[in-house]
Amino acid sequence: MGICWGSPADLPCPLPISTTVDHLNPDSSLAADFSGQTVASTNFTWVSQVRTSLTVLGTNTATENSQASDEIDFEALSNGEAIAGENLRAFTYAQLKVATRNFRRDKVLGRGGFGKVYKGGLKEHVPSEGIKKSLVAIKKLDTTGNQGFKEWLTEIRILGRLSHPNLVKLLGYCMENENFLLVYDFMQNGSLNYHLFGKGLVRPLPWDIRFKIALGTARGLAYMHTHVILHRDLKSSNILLDKFYNAKISDFGLAFLGPSAGSSHVETTLAGTYGYAAPEYIATGHLYVKSDVYGFGVVVVEMLTGLRAVDRRRPKEQQVLVDWVKPYLLSKRKLKQVMDSRLEGKYPYKEVSQIAQLAVRCLHLEPKLRPSVKEIVETLEHIEACHHKTKRA
Repeated sequence: MGICWGSPADLPCPLPISTTVDHLNPDSSLAADFSGQTVASTNFTWVSQVRTSLTVLGTNTATENSQASDEIDFEALSNGEAIAGENLRAFTYAQLKVATRNFRRDKVLGRGGFGKVYKGGLKEHVPSEGIKKSLVAIKKLDTTGNQGFKEWLTEIRILGRLSHPNLVKLLGYCMENENFLLVYDFMQNGSLNYHLFGKGLVRPLPWDIRFKIALGTARGLAYMHTHVILHRDLKSSNILLDKFYNAKISDFGLAFLGPSAGSSHVETTLAGTYGYAAPEYIATGHLYVKSDVYGFGVVVVEMLTGLRAVDRRRPKEQQVLVDWVKPYLLSKRKLKQVMDSRLEGKYPYKEVSQIAQLAVRCLHLEPKLRPSVKEIVETLEHIEACHHKTKRA
């Protein structure tokens, strides 16, 4: 079977729209909006079904990683063998039913191709502290297909071993009677996607918060890359925000072990989201470390412009955002024409111009000419330092 990707229905709107949610297939987010109601981003995700792949930390070669067996040993899993050693808590299904009030409909935060995400409340007795209450996000797998299960297991194997302030925290899992669930920290401020494109009374993010999110995302991605883990699906709906608007990269179901020393790329199943996936990956199936950098560049352009990566309601030549705005990002004179109008010009223009030029570098068609994530972090930290120095002057 060839590559399958969804396409949104064409809507009769000839002008670019930056603030309303479009009608694409939903992509779940482990988040809630300001009122605690449903938050589901609306990007369309495509996954090739040529063969499945499963990231396993500790795999010796990219070949082993990309050709993981489709066979799943459920008996071994039920004995805890496949997830032994992970620093995670095992929840019972009964606990999570209580936390979500039997997975009540009004607890749904979002839904995706492999299940729903619920808001939950845990009550536990802690010695010397009494009853401790905490909010969590619970992802419930609702399919028996191997692909959904493999994404569930990949998240455990990655987030069970990696920890960073800019990665979403996986608290634990449930694997009981073919019920497979993941339990995460709850992110009070939802997803970046929601703040950029959510409908209703969504307050536009000020520039300083957008910059903070960009830097935090880059730091989280840099941490992943030091462990040779590639995200493969970095996008605004997979960047969650805590109560202080700290960025947390989420949704590691498509994450993949990067190329070994001496190799430039790995060959893998095509998976990701159209509009964010790097062009060389779409064309060849070759996944480079800097394929993630391309996705980061797209997210930065979304934050600059307030426009979606792909929007079929825009005029044809404007539907793919980066193809349309790249010339504007390179021109100091034209940049203001594509900046998010909701910012009302309240941003340091020199800083914005520097970040726009960085985004263009991230979007270079040749992977080796893109900056590394380490270089991106250093550039953003330098811009931040100059900004603070200017404010003190």
